[in-house]
Amino acid sequence: MYTSEIHGKTALIVGYGREGKSVEQWLARYYPSLRVVTTDQTNGADYLAHLNDFDTVIRSPGVSPFQPSIKEFIAAGGHMTSATNIFFSLVPGLVIGITGTKGKSTTASLIAHILSSIHADVRLVGNIGSPMLDHLDRTTKQTIYVVELSSHQLYDIRYSPHIAVVLPVVPEHQDYYPDVAIYAAAKANITKFQTEKDILVFDESNEFLRKLLADSVAKKLCYTSTDKTQDSLAWADGDDIILYGKEVVRRSGLRLRGNVHALLAASVVCDTCGVSPGEIGKAMQTFTPLPHRLEVVGVYNGVQYINDSLATIPEATVHALDALGTDVVTLIAGGFDRRLSYEALGKRLAKSSVTALILFPDTGKKIWESLVRAHATPSIQKYDVSSMEEAVTLAVKLTPKGKICLLSPASASFNLFRDYADRGDQFKEWVKKLGPGSTS
Repeated sequence: MYTSEIHGKTALIVGYGREGKSVEQWLARYYPSLRVVTTDQTNGADYLAHLNDFDTVIRSPGVSPFQPSIKEFIAAGGHMTSATNIFFSLVPGLVIGITGTKGKSTTASLIAHILSSIHADVRLVGNIGSPMLDHLDRTTKQTIYVVELSSHQLYDIRYSPHIAVVLPVVPEHQDYYPDVAIYAAAKANITKFQTEKDILVFDESNEFLRKLLADSVAKKLCYTSTDKTQDSLAWADGDDIILYGKEVVRRSGLRLRGNVHALLAASVVCDTCGVSPGEIGKAMQTFTPLPHRLEVVGVYNGVQYINDSLATIPEATVHALDALGTDVVTLIAGGFDRRLSYEALGKRLAKSSVTALILFPDTGKKIWESLVRAHATPSIQKYDVSSMEEAVTLAVKLTPKGKICLLSPASASFNLFRDYADRGDQFKEWVKKLGPGSTS
């Protein structure tokens, strides 16, 4: 496979995680004469010292492009690319790209699930954990790629998908980007190279997105997460998901809880790809939500436990509280501090039904202080913990039958857990150990 993204006779892969290893394997197969070297932080603080010794540098998403060595290399005319650019330069079939701050994986998975009901070759790849270059074999123009794209992958992209979906964008990764505007602009890059023949899908009722995507020349097919607007093709009417005035599905009958953006965006995208509203609704009814995203762990002694460990920003926890309603009385939250604001979460908690707030360091303190500012004498009881065992032990004691205990941290996990999956897995493990008498 020839790609214009590989220059010269030598290449350096910067970052040797899952994607870096995928690039190395792909190059070994299709560029056997290319001299390939890998480097990452395990090679020491000066792991970027030799960029200029290579004709092509391939940056992995986790390696910040704002480091001085990388900026100097590019400014001097060095050629830097990525697995994402290589993939887009080669992919033969239809590409549907999904980005946004939260909900990318669920939306991408739902779209792929629905499309697979009528299309023979649908491949779900990208930031969801399946490196793109691993899925380029045995493709045709009939192959449909559904690609989850992070801001890190989009920052220096030189291509755009045929159909781009942009979910709501709110501040995140402030430890990676110099400011929020650069982060948002990276998300908007998904449509930067689209033409008038391409399609852009987003929530038309979101003023920030309207402004962020205003310069796109793509055909805009919009939905609205609030009231129907003149330009919206899909919207929620109470319990119903509506597409072109026709009912697609009732949300109360789905295992996917609360993510109205995923349901609406998937409806618009899949309709564009030839799936009828009836077929879309039928496929939605068989969709199983992904782990750690409003995942029902089970009902133990009459208490429902829900794992929303992927809620790594405050807005995601606000969404979880909105989606689950007044049955949530115990919330486990807090974690690694990435300098985010918790004011909106404090205001939401102040008018919630939560009575017990179980908090991890370091952001547990910030969450509590935001709640106090929103409600001078909060009726919620605060409990500080430093392990998942402590948190679940308290939750079992504090949550009455018929109610919900929700893990939705509103924070990253890295101070106490390996990652969000480890955090969610520990929650599920301790719930099953400490809450006997499952009825699910």
